[in-house]
Amino acid sequence: MAGGSGFIGSHLSARLLADNVDVIAIDNLSTGDRRNVATLRHVPGFRLVEHDITSPIPDLDPIDLIFHMASPASPPGYMRRPVETALVNSLGSHNLLDVAEKHGARYLMASTSEAYGDPLEHPQRETYWGNVNPVGERACYDESKRYAEMIAMVYHRSRGVDARVIRIFNTYGPHSDPDDGRIIPQFISQALRGEPITVHGDGSQTRSFCYVDDLVEGITRAITRPGTRGEVINLGNPDERTVIEIAEIINRQCGGRATIAFEPMPRQDDPRQRCPDITKARGLLGWEPRIQLDEGLARTIAWFRERLAIKA
Repeated sequence: MAGGSGFIGSHLSARLLADNVDVIAIDNLSTGDRRNVATLRHVPGFRLVEHDITSPIPDLDPIDLIFHMASPASPPGYMRRPVETALVNSLGSHNLLDVAEKHGARYLMASTSEAYGDPLEHPQRETYWGNVNPVGERACYDESKRYAEMIAMVYHRSRGVDARVIRIFNTYGPHSDPDDGRIIPQFISQALRGEPITVHGDGSQTRSFCYVDDLVEGITRAITRPGTRGEVINLGNPDERTVIEIAEIINRQCGGRATIAFEPMPRQDDPRQRCPDITKARGLLGWEPRIQLDEGLARTIAWFRERLAIKA
């Protein structure tokens, strides 16, 4: 698994180990965190290999499944590392696909709802081609993810690689970086510290948040269920909320001490609406999110309290 010590990758590693699947987690630790896999380090069948997948992949044990989960994913993260982000999704994808071809392994590319850009279709279906600025400041991420989707399907059609693509919508939960700048980590960190919760714009823009355990269930089904070869599948929660609503819920669950501060929109091409159509995931995978927002936020806030060493 590339990106095996990252936010989602670490949860996926734990799930696979629980299912008696050995895991080789490859990570250059640029945005991954050893603490995310600390409890896995002594689990039989787990191995962490520090390596950048833009370099040739080292010889590994015979493998059956490849998960490409490697890439900075938050806007501040990929804007700090634009070249590295572009390369991990392009050259890194080539390297992993070559390994998949060599081993006859099933391959899963973790793409993103950013592939839809600032969408003109709502909710977004897999058939929608997107509204992306190919030369904007977010292009290092969203266009490189679109490239990664393309090259996965090229290897599938021309070389017979058993590949599929998932488009991940906003995900939250333990192991997310408190300082990565995305909405839920930022709002929780600010609320727990008693700082103003910064909402960009008027807060009417929408997002749809999926708890990480639900997402991991969808990922495992996407690579193990029959009929997923060559498919592109949205994975996310269609429970659409405004940003201001999320801020108010988080502030309440954190004790209600924070104020809400409105600031100008800081980034070019920030989407106004984001919500997945998961009809395909329901039909093909028998999957939909189960964990409600209040429950997922409570679990996440508890983890953040511990990570930030903030008492209730």
